[in-house]
Amino acid sequence: MPPINLGLVGFGKIARDQHLPAIAANSGYRLVGIADPHSRLDGVAHHASLKAMLDATPALDAVAICTPTHLRHSQARLALEHGKHVLLEKPPGATLSEVDELSDLAERRQLTLFAAWHSRFAPGVAQARQWLAGREIRAVEIEWKEDARVWHPGQTWIWEPGGMGVFDPGINALSLATEILPRPFFLRSANLAVPSNCQTPIAADLAFSDVQETPIRAAFDFRQTGPQTWDIHVDTEAGRLSLTQGGRRLSIDGRVELEAEEREYPGLYARFAELVAGRTSDVDVAPLRHVADAFLLGRRKRVAAYVE
Repeated sequence: MPPINLGLVGFGKIARDQHLPAIAANSGYRLVGIADPHSRLDGVAHHASLKAMLDATPALDAVAICTPTHLRHSQARLALEHGKHVLLEKPPGATLSEVDELSDLAERRQLTLFAAWHSRFAPGVAQARQWLAGREIRAVEIEWKEDARVWHPGQTWIWEPGGMGVFDPGINALSLATEILPRPFFLRSANLAVPSNCQTPIAADLAFSDVQETPIRAAFDFRQTGPQTWDIHVDTEAGRLSLTQGGRRLSIDGRVELEAEEREYPGLYARFAELVAGRTSDVDVAPLRHVADAFLLGRRKRVAAYVE
């Protein structure tokens, strides 16, 4: 099979740090263009917009959209209308309605739409899901705390409507929980801490449960300094499973079962190539639905202004 001619839409931090190395390491792709009004890469054709890239590159097969969330629907729609397969960086849209419309359009056009929950490709995820299958889940604790100043410098859009604030990383935790837990779960209450100069929360405490009333608690915080925390602990009748370091380490009752280097984006691009080959889609909105529920049910408390 010839390589997939791929264009990157948006060339900010996540595209440079994660997408670019994964594409370069996969012989199934050829990076043929970058669409970004402000950023470019030497040796790769530059375009000021997605439309310009589509017009200039008839051989383009697919695009990976890495722009801020509120721009993704119109860009993905334009690409699908031009017959291109689409990978959407997480979250796949600013609203559930946007993602549903894109999914319907991709199906009608027989094109691939991939909601790329990269954390699900962390090394310990598949084994964690397998170990938990069929077990009695007694309680779940999720702790996802990082420093916004380190991971999102200058990204003011994250504090505006659609930017999601602390749910930008928190949705990664939710993408893991919805992947490894054997039953669906539902939000029961949420407390959202919103800086006085922002529209989105800097911290969130969430309480979920499933149909068996299993307590599932999540704490997200963008104010963490020092060591960063990306951990999920699941108590079962057979012991405690801990998926930590964002999914890189899997432990059972403190015994390390698996620990590996991060390879989320290489796995993500391998999956996208499979989907494109079969002209099928993978669009799971469960993590985004939980975030939408938090904004719908959450009690908001104003806290100190955020200053980068």
